[in-house]
Amino acid sequence: MPTRARLNSVEFPPPTVRPAPVLLPPPARDIGLVDGPVPLRIRGLTKTFGTTTAIDHLSLDVPEGACFGLVGPNGSGKSTTMRAVVGLVRPDAGSIEVCGSRVSDDVLATRRAMGVMLDPLQLFDRLSAREFVDTIASLREIELDVGRARSEELFAVLGLTDDADRPIAGYSHGMRKKTALAAALIARPQLLMLDEPFEGVDPVSTRAMRAMLDRFRSGGGTVLLSTHVMDVVERVCDHVGVIHHGRMVAAGPIEELRDGRRLEDAFIDVVGGTDIDDAALDWLG
Repeated sequence: MPTRARLNSVEFPPPTVRPAPVLLPPPARDIGLVDGPVPLRIRGLTKTFGTTTAIDHLSLDVPEGACFGLVGPNGSGKSTTMRAVVGLVRPDAGSIEVCGSRVSDDVLATRRAMGVMLDPLQLFDRLSAREFVDTIASLREIELDVGRARSEELFAVLGLTDDADRPIAGYSHGMRKKTALAAALIARPQLLMLDEPFEGVDPVSTRAMRAMLDRFRSGGGTVLLSTHVMDVVERVCDHVGVIHHGRMVAAGPIEELRDGRRLEDAFIDVVGGTDIDDAALDWLG
């Protein structure tokens, strides 16, 4: 039985011993930051959901004209960061600037500067791809003739022309991805935000999508894409940022981060990894 302290004949239970909190090192605040104006600038971004910290004082600069790959393990905060930039998640602290406008001050101005493809996809299944992209063009105040000419070119490059008048509900996952990309590009944005853009897309369509992104960047556009597939980043991106536990732990030109290694090896060196015990799952062998 635990002993109990007495004070003036009043009994008090012994104090509860609580385990010491696990303290992480303070987040780095200047990884990969650049001087001068950039299409996307994030400073000290923090977001919690209950007791879970999804983003922890994250800072990021995406240089103009870059294809910036935002990578990290599942649950590291990539999608939450993307949604905060778009204005769908309200951060607890920090600031986000898109093409010189702060999301907290004028979210509509920042959205006008962006084209967005989120995961899961935001599509209207009862519309056809043509109807959906035409609707987005109208909402973006693009003249009817201009919008339709652009959509026809996008469908042709993406291989959607023959299916453009079918309801999206009957599309494969890859076709839905291509429809969402066409909608994101139709207004020729300054910043293109893509969450897992190549997941479920066949190699031929992936090549076409990469060519479109190269053309978009050649005209001064900037791309931020999130993924956990290192092969995609190596083939598509020239800059990369690594998020781990909601923090930016490495960022910069991809060749600097690779330092002569495969990007996957550099990634594991940064976030850590667990080797599989040779004796584990021996029944599979």
